[in-house]
Amino acid sequence: MSVTNSSRRTVFHIVAEQRLGTEGHTILVVDDEEDLLSLVEYNLKQEGFEVVLARDGVEAIEQTREHEPDLIVLDIMMPKMDGIEVCEKLRKDAHLRTIPIMMLTARNEEDDKVRGLDVGADIYLGKPVSVSVIVSQARALLRSAHRYEDPPDQIEVHNLRVDRDRYLVYQENGDGETEMRFPRKEFELLYFLASHPGRVFSRQEILDEVWGRDVYVVDRTVDVHIRKIREKIGSEYIETVKGVGYRMKE
Repeated sequence: MSVTNSSRRTVFHIVAEQRLGTEGHTILVVDDEEDLLSLVEYNLKQEGFEVVLARDGVEAIEQTREHEPDLIVLDIMMPKMDGIEVCEKLRKDAHLRTIPIMMLTARNEEDDKVRGLDVGADIYLGKPVSVSVIVSQARALLRSAHRYEDPPDQIEVHNLRVDRDRYLVYQENGDGETEMRFPRKEFELLYFLASHPGRVFSRQEILDEVWGRDVYVVDRTVDVHIRKIREKIGSEYIETVKGVGYRMKE
């Protein structure tokens, strides 16, 4: 049986979709190294992603607003505006703050990693890193994000109301409710703990459930995100269980 050009395209797309599982997604890659940009762009396109490029921090903000990518691969050391400032600006933008951000940088000191997580990066990969790892982590981050696209409506615990549909947290006080917006991973971590009040989870269990088993992140990532959540809602909700992990108070 002959195969027309049209049917060939159909078969190709079906195979690509089965291989990728995240077809149609756009990734913004931000770096001032042209060789790295070209290499990452080529490999991501081979995997079926749409790719947008930016060569400095200012262009990264512009491209994010124009294309609203599903994921950002962001270098730290760049001209005009570094990656830390880019991440801070995006996390303060109510419309863009939930976009997953993978920081990719040559700065591998512990303080730099914590700073990157502090401003809202989802994971932090140090250079040199293979392109296959970047692609693998990009796919894993997107799969993790998609696990939250068809959620139950809301969870209420203590005086908090966690609205998964709108990615908003409401805190009841004497004058009514205060609305709070969280970066994606902070929100998902809070939602996860609020879904199981009283149950203790180890850092590894939290990483597996919130970030996904295929995403490479260190235990310190959980501590940084817990601290950021406590800064927003108060320290009395999430307990630290020494030598074990964390739990939402019953």
